[in-house]
Formats: sequence, structure tokens, C-alpha cells
Amino acid sequence: MVKISKTYKPTLKEKYMCEKHKAYFKKKLTEWKSEIIKTNNDALYNSSLDDNSTSADIVDQASSYTEKNVEMRAINRQIKLISKIDQALKKIKDGTYGYCEETGEPIGIKRLIARPIATLCIAAQEKHEKEEKVYADL
Repeated sequence: MVKISKTYKPTLKEKYMCEKHKAYFKKKLTEWKSEIIKTNNDALYNSSLDDNSTSADIVDQASSYTEKNVEMRAINRQIKLISKIDQALKKIKDGTYGYCEETGEPIGIKRLIARPIATLCIAAQEKHEKEEKVYADL
């Protein structure tokens, strides 16, 4: 893989999904994944230390349960995010990263910088969201 500087940002002047782009997004995704794992590990470690579930006060127990529930939902969301990051890294490897899963069109550099795990171009994403809204309104 190509070496890129720490300050490198993909530009529209470069060929779309050239080796530099792939290296940039691979680095960005890998760092994001490491950050999430560290945060989750810290959260799990810290939450196990302050356990109120043995408290005699039922309000404290309920509060502790609610906090743990919220924490676990957040961690589950992060686990799903890690899965999406892994899928994006796999796509970089197989050469399909940066292209819409529905249309095959480029997703776009700006969109990928904002959301590196995007799998749909803006047009396909908007269509998808409209369909979701129609079903939600039924």
C-alpha cells in the first residue's frame, strides 16, 4: 500500500479511489475502529467497578440497572459500527470501496470523508430513506 503523510486529504483532482485514497480511508477506518474498541473496553472496565445492584435501596438498584442498560445499548451500537468498519476495510481490500452497492456509481470523496462506512451514494441513500419513511407512515 502507498505511504501517505499525516496531513494528507483526498482531493477531487486525483483519480477516484486511487491508491492514496485507499490508504487514507484504510488508515481513517483502522484508527476509528481502535478508538471505539478502546472506549468500549474502558466503559466495560469502569462500569463493572461501580455496581449498585447489591444496594438495599430499590431506587439505587433501578437507577443502576437503567444506567447499565443504556451503557450496554451504546456498546452494542459500537459493536455494530465496528462490523461496518470491518466491512468497509474488506471492501478496500477487494477494490469495491467507495462505490454504491445499489448503482455502482462512486459514492464521492466528501461523503466518504464525512461517513467512511457509507455504502450508498447520496441518490440511493435518499431513495432508501424515502422508502423507509413510506413504510413507517403506513
